[in-house]
Amino acid sequence: MVTSSETSVAARAKYEPVIGLEVHVQLLTASKIFCSCSTRFGDPPNTNVCPVCLGMPGVLPVLNRKAVEFAVLAAMALNCQIRETSIFARKNYFYPDLPKGYQISQYDKPLAEHGWIEVTTKGGIKKIGITRVHLEEDAGKSLHEGFPDAAEKTAIDLNRTGVPLIEIVSEPEMSSPDEAYEYLTRLKEIVLYTGVSDVNMEEGSLRCDANISVRPRGQKELGTKSEVKNVNSFRFIREALEYEIDRHIGVLESGGRISQETRLYDANEGKTYGMRSKEQAHDYRYFPEPDLLPLAIDEKWQAKIRESLPELPETRRRRIVAEYGITEKDAIVLTATKFLADQFEAAAKAAKNPKRVANLVQSELAGRLKAKGLEIEQSPISMNGVAMSADLVESGVISGKMLKELYDVAFERGKDFPVVYEEEGRPEQSRDTSTLQKIIDEVIAANPKQVEQYRAGKKTVLGFFVGQVMKLSKGQANPQLVNELLAKKLE
Repeated sequence: MVTSSETSVAARAKYEPVIGLEVHVQLLTASKIFCSCSTRFGDPPNTNVCPVCLGMPGVLPVLNRKAVEFAVLAAMALNCQIRETSIFARKNYFYPDLPKGYQISQYDKPLAEHGWIEVTTKGGIKKIGITRVHLEEDAGKSLHEGFPDAAEKTAIDLNRTGVPLIEIVSEPEMSSPDEAYEYLTRLKEIVLYTGVSDVNMEEGSLRCDANISVRPRGQKELGTKSEVKNVNSFRFIREALEYEIDRHIGVLESGGRISQETRLYDANEGKTYGMRSKEQAHDYRYFPEPDLLPLAIDEKWQAKIRESLPELPETRRRRIVAEYGITEKDAIVLTATKFLADQFEAAAKAAKNPKRVANLVQSELAGRLKAKGLEIEQSPISMNGVAMSADLVESGVISGKMLKELYDVAFERGKDFPVVYEEEGRPEQSRDTSTLQKIIDEVIAANPKQVEQYRAGKKTVLGFFVGQVMKLSKGQANPQLVNELLAKKLE
């Protein structure tokens, strides 16, 4: 087989990748989709189960209303058209963690269709179509490690069986792994903003299957696709797609044919491996679920759900750029989650200079959080603390160096900025002009060459002198006052 490292640039230029993604999102309901069992993650295996989700004879499913409302809200946020009537179906297949021998899903009449997401590509803004959003129940989980006899046996945990999911199926309109990565990033942001899921990949709240094929450039007909399943990070999805593109091209260039199959990605090796031949829709023998009525979502119910639709990331970015005068790049970072965007806006409204707040969040706060392995929700310094520190710098009460030191102390003690500022005795920059004059005289005397340059018209040298004074004052001097005194002395 031709590997990715051996695939020539010329060979790759002959082909066009075509990528479509199927994303499963667990809805943030307290109970399962067809019964009252808990959806709580991390409980002991096989404790959140009942006759309904285990598929015992004689039981009947009852649809969770909140799951429907969450699914509709997500579909609206993805610009989909909501069907007034959708149908549940049985998707038949055998697998050890599927106790009923079928999965209740939706097939030919899904909850919603014809949506789209805008992504930023090298060529500009691109609209990726969403074929459908439908409701379904999750299967259980097969456990292959962590047990004394794991090498010979597979354990089954059915806690996830019946957990409510939406499946979001894109059109095959992505033409690179980078576009797929961008699509997933935007999708995750949108779903997080709606609050219908925590989209936690580590806990299985968001899972993605990628469909990939290649075709000669200019050809309209799609090539034979392979599906890559069970990839647990966006980065690995991008890597798996890169590998598959080169694998497909290598097979075609060597005269072979692509098999339609499902493959698994090994992140340690950076390779995919064949798992099974890819099923077609007819293999699942779909038929309408006889125990559930058609799902009717009339205009009145849709309108009520639409009222809870929040301002979505792209709209919010445009607004805060205009409202607070920050850059688009800053806005992308500050609206990554609804929590962060809400917190930033509260601080920006309270602070004298919103731009300084934006800079502090991205430089001083984000760097320390990353170093400690913390999320923004776990930050010891609140956004009120960021706003207060920004105002102190803006007013010249403290210097940037003093702010850094106070932030370090806040993270060491696990306390908010206002508390640390009080504990440290409300430090201020030095405005003692007599002490500053002595330092300035010392700096000027030690740098006659720079003095000559300044007096010859090279005014940018002033920054050098300011830096030297700040260094000798150990960052305690007021920069504005230092600038004024230096300018007078040098003139």
